[in-house]
Amino acid sequence: MSSLDAYPSDVREQVAAARAKVSALHAELPRWGLVVWTAGNVSQRVVVDPAGPSERDLLVIKPSGVTYDELTPESMVVCDLDANLVEGDRAPSSDTAAHAYVYTHMPHVGGVVHTHSTYATAWAARAEPVPCVLTMMADEFGGDIPIGPFALIGDDSIGRGIVETLRESRSPAVLMRNHGPFTIGTDAKAAVKAAVMVEEVARTVHISRQLGEPLPIAQSDIDSLYARYQNVYGQH
Repeated sequence: MSSLDAYPSDVREQVAAARAKVSALHAELPRWGLVVWTAGNVSQRVVVDPAGPSERDLLVIKPSGVTYDELTPESMVVCDLDANLVEGDRAPSSDTAAHAYVYTHMPHVGGVVHTHSTYATAWAARAEPVPCVLTMMADEFGGDIPIGPFALIGDDSIGRGIVETLRESRSPAVLMRNHGPFTIGTDAKAAVKAAVMVEEVARTVHISRQLGEPLPIAQSDIDSLYARYQNVYGQH
């Protein structure tokens, strides 16, 4: 097992900052009703090479089986992108290999989140994409929220499914079949936002379908809404 002592001081400082950030962001998952008990996780990439993301990077993630009210910056674990523990007193999340695979194969991704949020997971159980019938969905996801393949937990199979599904998609969220949502972002906060939003739209579209068939949005309007929200909306 390698140690953080082998890394430069600036990398160790980044790790400390990421531990604090990831610990705080985990509190957002129960706050928004996205997890129960110890399920779910947030991770953040730590870029090691000044030239940019690489396979030498680290990730910070929660330890396995620890309740949310027990989480602190110090309890967060640090792993390399082979999912090996680099620093921490506890075993890393059982989803660490999936997160690591995403970081290895999607260099633009800086944060990954997994939840079992109720409505998004209900769509995943039916292996049905959430159709883009809301302007909010066009803004955030650029289209339907796609379904990923069934994969067993414990190795990088889930990560492979995430990458295969999202590599050609504008969506920052994938619903892994019979499992639940995984979201990505430029950092952990962006991935948490996507996790909150995917549950919101999954719930709204489900309710809409109880009333009747939701009306689709034309692809040209989806493209226009997505471009505006991603490039114009907010503070730039």
